[in-house]
Amino acid sequence: MLKKLRNIQWNRVLYFTLFFIGVIVVVVIMTIVGKRDEQQVCKDIKIVIEGTEAFIDQADISKLIEHNYGSFVGKKVNGIPFQKVEKTLRKLPYVSDASIHADMDGTIRININQREAVMRIINKNGKEFYVDPKGLKIPTTLKYIPHIMVATGNIAEGYNEALDTIATPLIKDLVKVVEFIKNDELWSNQVVQIYVNSDKDIELVPRVGTQQLIVGSADSLEQKFELLKTFYTQIMPKVGINAYGVVNVKYGGQIICEKRGNWSFSGDQTKKVANNTL
Repeated sequence: MLKKLRNIQWNRVLYFTLFFIGVIVVVVIMTIVGKRDEQQVCKDIKIVIEGTEAFIDQADISKLIEHNYGSFVGKKVNGIPFQKVEKTLRKLPYVSDASIHADMDGTIRININQREAVMRIINKNGKEFYVDPKGLKIPTTLKYIPHIMVATGNIAEGYNEALDTIATPLIKDLVKVVEFIKNDELWSNQVVQIYVNSDKDIELVPRVGTQQLIVGSADSLEQKFELLKTFYTQIMPKVGINAYGVVNVKYGGQIICEKRGNWSFSGDQTKKVANNTL
């Protein structure tokens, strides 16, 4: 008998015993938690809105939820349609993502990521809308006006529905130009507006000076802005801030400047600067 007991692999017996006990404990805990969840009541709602914009606030989200689903407070947590609420919130034009979950204490937490606007379009018919980094259209609102670049002028594309994708190459080019400007400290301070002229060329409206800065399209932006920098650092100091009315860099590798009608230059002022054409 003792010999048989010695032959038993007690380590394995202990392992399986502990494993069996662990399974029982887990099942018991899950049963308790499940029963508690069935009875858990929403005690509070916490709404967190992230993002640099302020198109919507906590009050807007609360009103929307209450209008569509009634008040959550006092309801059983397992009776709240979390997925439907998320879908409803994600349909808002100012929301890029939304999530909702319940804490152990009955608090419902709603997290909102706001959509970012990179540019405001005012088309030739006076219709206004915003564009986000993904090229989606966002409606304007009197509640909040973001401090972003405005594009005006000969822009034909209009606005039909929220979150429509921009359709024309011109708007796509405008987004590229705005993103380039935004990521450059010098130009984000110097360029205050964008204008599309009658030739569908993109023009920059400068903070300093009154020149028409024509970049044309969004092709070769780095080269074009480097040429504009050359104008400001090498040409303007020689001829003065009011000498030229138009500075055109839309053509490959050239700065073409048009002097104002009542302005005249000395011989030294009309020379070429840094191999660029005046």
